[in-house]
Amino acid sequence: MSDAQIELTGNLLLATPALRDGIFDRSVILLADHSADGGAFGLILNQPTGHEVSHFLNKPEFEALARIPVHVGGPVSREQLTFSAFWWNPKDGLHWQIRLPAAEAIQRTRQPGVLVRAFIGYSGWTEGQLENELRHQSWITAKPGPNLLGKPHDQELWADILKSMSPFHRLLADAPASPELN
Repeated sequence: MSDAQIELTGNLLLATPALRDGIFDRSVILLADHSADGGAFGLILNQPTGHEVSHFLNKPEFEALARIPVHVGGPVSREQLTFSAFWWNPKDGLHWQIRLPAAEAIQRTRQPGVLVRAFIGYSGWTEGQLENELRHQSWITAKPGPNLLGKPHDQELWADILKSMSPFHRLLADAPASPELN
């Protein structure tokens, strides 16, 4: 398959152990947009900051969003806080809205089955960059499952998804973070 035929929008990227240093270590990224000639855009789902929106936005108009957890979405534009909504449709899978205005994020929090998260930064790739990283086996691609939104979006998410894929992936998930220290 040529790079021009690869379409990964809606897939998850799971970092391989080759990316064990830095922001992508054991990360799970939802690719919200991808094309071979336009690059890719996504959000790291499993890097909570330990803060809630109220830590960053404490004005009365943001009160309905105050308890929403803030995650690191990636290394690009880390000075921006954005909202995203995720929901599962049994007919056609995972849906999302990225970069929601606060008013729309508030509306989405009131809808059953919708998960709203705040993100600092995002993950982005220029034309051909992600395809090159895939050729170098830096990422494992996976389809999101219906239980994705019900799982904690923390460091355990990476291992949970890998363990569900195959016996080989289970071995990767169970390997120590730094095998050279064993």
